[in-house]
Amino acid sequence: MGSLKLPPSTTVLKWLGFVSAVWVQAISGNNYTFSNYSDVLKSLMNLTQLQLNNLSVAKDVGKAFGLLAGIACDRFPTWVILLIGSLEGLLGYGAQWLVVSQRISPLPYWQMCIFLCMGGNSTTWMNTAVLVTCIRNFRKNRGPVSGILKGYVGLSTAIFTDLCTALFSDDPSSFLVMLSVVPFAVCLFAMFFLREIPPPTTAAKAAADTQEESNFFAVFNALAVIVAVYLLCFDFIKNFGTVVSQLFSAGLLILLGSPLIIPIYSFFKNCHSNSAQSDLETQTEEPLLKEEATVAAPVKEEITEEEQRQPVIGEEHTIIQAVKTIDFWVLFISFLCGVGTGLAVMNNMGQIGLALGYADVSMFVSLISIWGFFGRILSGSLSEHFLKKLGTPRPLWNAASQILMTIGYILMAMAMPGSLYIGSVIVGLCYGVRLSITVPTASELFGLKYYGLIYNILILNLPIGSFLFSGLLAGFLYDMEATPTEGGGNTCIGGHCYRIVFVVMALACGIGLVLDIWLAYRTKGLYSKLKGNKRSKKGSSNNSSLS
Repeated sequence: MGSLKLPPSTTVLKWLGFVSAVWVQAISGNNYTFSNYSDVLKSLMNLTQLQLNNLSVAKDVGKAFGLLAGIACDRFPTWVILLIGSLEGLLGYGAQWLVVSQRISPLPYWQMCIFLCMGGNSTTWMNTAVLVTCIRNFRKNRGPVSGILKGYVGLSTAIFTDLCTALFSDDPSSFLVMLSVVPFAVCLFAMFFLREIPPPTTAAKAAADTQEESNFFAVFNALAVIVAVYLLCFDFIKNFGTVVSQLFSAGLLILLGSPLIIPIYSFFKNCHSNSAQSDLETQTEEPLLKEEATVAAPVKEEITEEEQRQPVIGEEHTIIQAVKTIDFWVLFISFLCGVGTGLAVMNNMGQIGLALGYADVSMFVSLISIWGFFGRILSGSLSEHFLKKLGTPRPLWNAASQILMTIGYILMAMAMPGSLYIGSVIVGLCYGVRLSITVPTASELFGLKYYGLIYNILILNLPIGSFLFSGLLAGFLYDMEATPTEGGGNTCIGGHCYRIVFVVMALACGIGLVLDIWLAYRTKGLYSKLKGNKRSKKGSSNNSSLS
């Protein structure tokens, strides 16, 4: 096929698609909101803590079926992936709303597990559609893309929680209505704009686009930080009336709509720009690492030998080739130690707060969400900066997060006054770092061709971690300390309820720390090459602008 000449509107469509992706991510963190209505489910269904935790595990098991989304993303357009996710979420959370609002009698336990599983799986379709499409559209700025998108996932819990607090006084029934209807509506909008855009056809255009993307992502980062600070301020307002709540909600919606200034600016910039120059040279899709140009075409025997050899880290890997590498499993297990323990805290926050004497845990849920945002957005931008400047391996940032996470769990195990506030901030921050860093790391180690499926294999850590640390560890140990309540169920009050759980999770993070340092050592050569490649591209961009 010949080179494709891109019309000016393509750039606008790419940025409009990214804005719609931001909105999808801003409502796709509903899996982290279970603590906001778990106590109601526990009471209505007369559950023990182990049974309640297994419900949260069922929610996270839905992510295991994200492999289907990973397979489908290479076979169907983005809008189909979004439609499947939105419909599944509407049904999964809609059924939970019917139970919590007592419009129907509590469903059998196994049926509730299925509906929570559907709700959990719905977000994998949304996340896969957004991440795969945007990473491919902005392949030279993977760190900022991952940080921004994953950052808004972190904020989504606070967005839902604070809006529910402002408009519905923390009513669990109204909260579940939001979880079922809002993502469905936003995904319907995104279906029209989010799509994969062909790369530029000239080296000069590609270099110019990369620089423009960096500038625009700085604006996205600034707007996202403003949203996070706005939510944080609301969380510390103890007494607010109807007028303040309505003003807060209106202001939040305006801030969430503010990223539209980027595609609007891009549209007017294209309208007033000079007519595009003719293409002087064509440029095919480039691999992440530069390859030397070959003078003569390889013979058929060489092709066969190349196809059969195991690719090295940094080249395109099939799924089978990726799982055969040590690096994949080191990344997989270290990811489990970080996100698995963090997810256990989020799923049990309702009971952790009650055990430590806090009747309302919405503050802690919001703190984890907002600081999770800061972890995601800062680590994405900082890791990209230090990669370009120093060739710093991204896994080192994961190692740093494991150290902080260990400190956070130790503080929560001590159960000192205020330790839950500090622990929530640290866990949220480090959980965000892990999610944000692992996304570009996987694409850099194993390529983009099968990235959707590789990403969803890594996400299997969420249900596995939830089962190990939340369903088994936290559930069993809590029930051992708890006392039965009248009518079924149990409760536990005091710092001892989760102390052993936090100690074990701190040890798990220690194991993750060792693995992250090992992976950073194994991949330092790759990141040195990436640093040189990015510098050479920047140099060629400057030369082309001077010529």
